[in-house]
Amino acid sequence: MTTTQEENLPYDVFCKACPSRGTLEHVTGRWGSLTLGALHEGSLRFNELRRRVDGVSEKMLSQTLHALERDGLVHREAQPTNPPRVDYELTVLGHEVAERLLGLIHFVEGRMDDVLEARRRYDGARTN
Repeated sequence: MTTTQEENLPYDVFCKACPSRGTLEHVTGRWGSLTLGALHEGSLRFNELRRRVDGVSEKMLSQTLHALERDGLVHREAQPTNPPRVDYELTVLGHEVAERLLGLIHFVEGRMDDVLEARRRYDGARTN
C-alpha cells in the first residue's frame, strides 16, 4: 500500500494496516505511556528522563523517544554545547495525548486497592 493510498483510507485502529495502530502502540506501551507522563511534568534531559521512568533501559528509552518524536508527540532539542545538551519536551499534540493518559494513570492508581483485592480473590480461587 502506498502512502497516498494510506492517507485516503479512514483510520481504523482495529485494521492491522492502519497507521493509527502503530501510534497507539507507541503511546500505550509501557515505556511510551510512562515517558509521555514524565514529560508532561516539563522538559527533561535524557538522563533525567531515564531516572524519572524507573526501570527503563537506555536503549528502550532511546527507541521510545525516537518513535514518539516520529509520531509528532515529542520534540527533541539539541544544544550545540560541549558536551552536547539534548532536551525533550512534549509537543502540543503530545500534551493532549499525555493529558488523556494521565487521566487513566490517576484512575488506575486511585483504584489499586480494588485491583489488589480482585487479584487476591482470583489467586485464591485458582489455588483452591
